[in-house]
Amino acid sequence: MRDFKPGFRLSFTDIIVLVIGLSGAIFFYNINPLVSIMVTFVLAHFFLFCNVIRISRIPELIWAAIFLILVGSSLIFNKSVLAVAFSISLVSTLTLIILELKKPSYHGILWQKINPSLLQWFEQNRSKLP
Repeated sequence: MRDFKPGFRLSFTDIIVLVIGLSGAIFFYNINPLVSIMVTFVLAHFFLFCNVIRISRIPELIWAAIFLILVGSSLIFNKSVLAVAFSISLVSTLTLIILELKKPSYHGILWQKINPSLLQWFEQNRSKLP
């Protein structure tokens, strides 16, 4: 983030990931609708985290770990609790988004209203950014 480019973003790579993910979800729908739902759920989170909220890497990885543990456990032990896994994943999504919105470095959608001092933070921390 060395250049100041806050707000919604959509790169060519993001579009490719979305197209491949959506194609996979459509393909799996006829084979196993549950797999299709999981792919769509993860794809929606990719879009939300990377393009809309622009959440930082560690919270993304925390969400992925929570989702994999919950869904994996559900599939191994009892498919009927998969709805609980999705619910807990959504609660973790909301929690991580709220935490991200409170950061002085928040630079996703509506950053002007949520974090109006972002430009000042950016100028002070530009040399520390990856």
